[in-house]
Amino acid sequence: MDISDDGPELDPGWQEAANNLCGILRGRPTSAVAGLFVGAGWMSRSSSWEGYEVQTRWCRVELDPLDRTETLLNGVVDPGKLDVLAALLSRSGTGFVLELYDEGHRLLREITG
Repeated sequence: MDISDDGPELDPGWQEAANNLCGILRGRPTSAVAGLFVGAGWMSRSSSWEGYEVQTRWCRVELDPLDRTETLLNGVVDPGKLDVLAALLSRSGTGFVLELYDEGHRLLREITG
């Protein structure tokens, strides 16, 4: 399942925050990536013909297909939870590059898995 209303809403403190996360996910179609987040208890909804928005209390991202096995990820994440997101992707066998930015759009951190 790649769509689910179950799962927590984004904490109010992050709802108006500017995007600070972008990345590329590799190795599975976008719908399977959305399903991965749903399986981890995240909320997921369709955001376009082939894209999804997934969220939990500390992160909300858009997932848009680049091709059959690559997905563009962008949105907002609690910087203290970036490693939790990376661990979720690593456990699933999904390849990734995640980039965390500050309010001035300066790269703070990059994680590759």
